[in-house]
Amino acid sequence: MTDALTGLAPGDQATGSSGFSAVYRTYASQVLGYLTARGVEDPEAAMQEVFLSVLPRLGTIHGGSAGLRTFIFSVAHARMVDDQRRQSRTPAKLPFEPGLGQREDPSAEAEALERISPQEVLDLLDGLPRDQREVLVLRLVAGLTVEQSADAMGKSSGAVKQLQRRALGKLRELSAVKEYLSS
Repeated sequence: MTDALTGLAPGDQATGSSGFSAVYRTYASQVLGYLTARGVEDPEAAMQEVFLSVLPRLGTIHGGSAGLRTFIFSVAHARMVDDQRRQSRTPAKLPFEPGLGQREDPSAEAEALERISPQEVLDLLDGLPRDQREVLVLRLVAGLTVEQSADAMGKSSGAVKQLQRRALGKLRELSAVKEYLSS
């Protein structure tokens, strides 16, 4: 039996895995508290590393309970220092906040919506023939593909493409659209 285990309770003075279990039960909560208080990022994982380092050396520790305690906390201190060094080299991790994420330019859609009111859009669409208006609503508002729009309207894909091309051409000719495009 090692000198380090002599300070444990009589039922805990065993060797091997039961001796390690006794050491773990005795000191784990104290080591966890120390690592937590010192700001270790993952104190539970660091505590496990401490005891994994102590296990192979358990039979060689001298000085009774005080020597064992000193050794365990010197290993815990080393793990805490390692963690602080790692944290100082690692960039800070900040949670993403969508409201603050203004890292890209506004989309063309957002700009268009800022420039033109919904009523103006409806007025522009009202100036188109019924089929052309329907194609634009299905393609741009509903977000359907050409094929899906063709199925919805009972037309061929080629007819939908042609209607869309004509509708966009007509919108470009309108003075109200030219005003938005130039600003």
